[in-house]
Amino acid sequence: MAAPSARSALSRRGFLGVASGVGLAAALAGCNRAADNGGAGGATPIKFWNMPWGNTEFNVEDEKITKAYQPANGLNPATYQVIQWANFTQTFSSAVASNTGPAVSSGGGTQAFQFEAQGKIAYADGLLESWKADWLYDDFLPGLIDTMKVEKGFAAVPYNLDMRVLWYNKTLLQKADAEAPKDWPSFLETCAALKKIGVYGYGTAAGAGAFTGSHILVSWMINNGGGLFGADQQPDMVTDANVEAIEFVLECVDKGYVDPASPTYTSDNAQSQWKAQKYGMGFDTAGLANNVGGDIAEQLTVGSPLTSPAGTKGMLYFPNNIMMYTNTPSQPASEAFLTYYFKNMAPLWTQNTGIGLPPLKSITETEGFRKDANAVKAITEYQPISKTWAAPGSDALFLGVTTVDGTPAMDTFTQSVLGGKTTARDALTKLQGATVKAIQAQG
Repeated sequence: MAAPSARSALSRRGFLGVASGVGLAAALAGCNRAADNGGAGGATPIKFWNMPWGNTEFNVEDEKITKAYQPANGLNPATYQVIQWANFTQTFSSAVASNTGPAVSSGGGTQAFQFEAQGKIAYADGLLESWKADWLYDDFLPGLIDTMKVEKGFAAVPYNLDMRVLWYNKTLLQKADAEAPKDWPSFLETCAALKKIGVYGYGTAAGAGAFTGSHILVSWMINNGGGLFGADQQPDMVTDANVEAIEFVLECVDKGYVDPASPTYTSDNAQSQWKAQKYGMGFDTAGLANNVGGDIAEQLTVGSPLTSPAGTKGMLYFPNNIMMYTNTPSQPASEAFLTYYFKNMAPLWTQNTGIGLPPLKSITETEGFRKDANAVKAITEYQPISKTWAAPGSDALFLGVTTVDGTPAMDTFTQSVLGGKTTARDALTKLQGATVKAIQAQG
C-alpha cells in the first residue's frame, strides 16, 4: 500500500481482534468532514463513510467523486464522511449498534464479517448480480469477489488491496555482490551476503501497531502450501508445512539475519531501518518505497515471489472492502451509489493519492497506475498467488479469521518466533490453542 495507508496495516484490517473489548457506548470519534451532495429527489441521503486510505489527496479526490454523484429519479443522494483510523473500531461499533452509522462504508478489512454475524450487513448478492449485466463484474481481478462469500451471501465488495511482497535494496545487494533470491535457499544466501556488510536481510517489525511481522510469518506458511485454517474453517496450524516454514524463520533468526530489536519495532522503526540502509531485504506492503521516500525509495525494488521447498508460491494479502448495512434509507439507493462509485473511482489510483492496489483490471491497465513499476509487479506477480487468512482451506474470509488478525495470541506467537525463544511446533501449538478458545468464545 502506498503512503500513510501502509503505515499501520493491521489497524486497517484487524477489526474484531481489537474491537472485542470496546464498549458500544463509545462516542463517535474521528469523523472530520461531511460533504452535502444536495437533495436530489428530496430523499434522505445515504451516508458513505470512508477511511484515509492514502495521502492527503486521497480523501479530497474521494469526496469529489462522491459529490459528483447524481442519483436517478427516486433514489437517494449520498453524503461523504471521513473516519480517522484512530479509534475507528469504537466509531463503527457504537454507530452500528445505535443505528446511527453509514449505509455504505469501507473500514477494517475483516469488520464486515463481524457485522455480518450480528445481522447488520446488507448482502451484496443483488448488487453483484446486477453487475453481471455490464463490464463491472468481469473487471475484478481473479478470485477477489469469492473472498467475500459467507454462508448467507456476499458480505462485502473488494475495494482496496493490501499485498505483502518481497522488497530488496538493489544498491545494497550490488554492494554485497548478491542477487535477488528466487527460493528459500537463495534467500539465505542473499541474507548471508548482506550480513557481511552489516545489513539485515530479513527486515521486519512486530512491535506496537506493527503487524507486518505476523503477516510475514503466515506468508511463509502459505508460501509452503500451509496456512492457519482447514477446509472446515477450523484452526489447523500444527502441520508439517507450517512447522517447516517457522523452522526456516527461526534459522534466519539464529544466523543473525533478523534485527534482534525487530520484535519491538513499530512500522516507523522499520522504515527508519530501511532509510538508514540497515535493512537490505524484507517483506512489507506494496507501498513501502512510497512510505520510506527520499533517495532510498529509488533503490527499493519488488522482487519476484519465492518458491518454497514444496515447489509452491504464495503470500498473505488483504482484500479490504466496501460493505453495505441494513440500516439504510434505501437498499436500491445504496446499490446504485456503489455502482456509480466503482465505475468512477479510477482516479483514486491514477492521481497519486497514495491508496493501495486496485481491485479492477481496467484500473491496473491505465497509464497512471502503470507508472509505478513496483505496484505493477505486485499486481501481476503477487495477486494471482496470494491467499487470505482463510488459507489453505479456502480463500473466502469468515468470522473466525478475526481471532488471528492482530490479536494478542498472534502478537505473542510472532514475537516469540522473531525473538528465537521457541521451537516451531511449540509456537504453533500455543497459537492454535489460543485461537480455538477465541473461536469458542465467539459462540
